[in-house]
Amino acid sequence: MAKEISEQGWFDSEPIRRPRISEEVTRRLATAISEGVYRAGDFLPSERELMQRFGVGRPAVREALFSLRKMGLIAIHSGTRSQVTKPDGLAVISELSGIVQHLLNREDGVRQFQQVRTLFETALAREAALFGSAEDLAQIKLALERNRDALGDKSRFIRADIGFHFAIANRTKNPLIVQIHDAMAAWLRDQRVVTLTIPGLDKIALAEHEGIYEAIAAHDGDRAESLMRSHIEHVARNYWTVRDRHD
Repeated sequence: MAKEISEQGWFDSEPIRRPRISEEVTRRLATAISEGVYRAGDFLPSERELMQRFGVGRPAVREALFSLRKMGLIAIHSGTRSQVTKPDGLAVISELSGIVQHLLNREDGVRQFQQVRTLFETALAREAALFGSAEDLAQIKLALERNRDALGDKSRFIRADIGFHFAIANRTKNPLIVQIHDAMAAWLRDQRVVTLTIPGLDKIALAEHEGIYEAIAAHDGDRAESLMRSHIEHVARNYWTVRDRHD
């Protein structure tokens, strides 16, 4: 009996919605791209050809093409046919940007992103310590030296600060990780600007960067992770200290 009630309840859910015509066009074109019918660099058929092939109107085709562009599957150029693009994380990040900005307007949203940054950066520091090559270490050291040279110049220091963390992320040679790092740095840039209004904090941040680099150079994953965690959490605490003063 219980099974019958459960099944009845399941079938009493909302009826299945028929997909819009444009959604079906999107699905078919996305499938053709994923199966290699159209490869990166190829041009899709013209709007008129797609209308004829699918037996649909121009609005449905255009809406489908815009959906494919949002998915990062094609690029739309004025005066020419849509072109299949090489998939990467930029489209996903671009789609997230609007939601992220909305979240960052709320205190709980900022705290959530600070937690994400902590987990992300500590993992990267540990990976750099455990798997960093001599060339990787040289690039991180160069970024640290630029950070040191920028002391006293707030704008330069912010760029060099980001550059130091970027060098650690770039060591992975993983484009998606690098793109996520760049996006996160942009999303949380206000955090750096606000915290550096505290006198002497640039010197403290630099000292923490030096400790992180030394741990990475010593291939001490535990220490690199611990120092990066302490550094990111220190930045977050200072951010809220300054914010609370102005609220």
